[in-house]
Amino acid sequence: MKVRIHVNLKPGVLDPQGRAVHHALEGLGFDGVKDVRVGRLIEMDVADNTSDEALDEMCRKLLANMVIENYRIEKLETA
Repeated sequence: MKVRIHVNLKPGVLDPQGRAVHHALEGLGFDGVKDVRVGRLIEMDVADNTSDEALDEMCRKLLANMVIENYRIEKLETA
């Protein structure tokens, strides 16, 4: 089973990488961008019988910093 884990900083947490991207976009002449937040995407191929609880535990123990980050698990449809 293919799984995507979307990890983003919690609201209110300073995002220096997002600010750098925002500044670079302005420098390139792109107007109208009000804010940029940068996250990460983790793609995994796991056994079909991997439980939601196991995926959640992976995120809480390793893949996301629960103090400053939120995550969302997305299971992909197989063709």
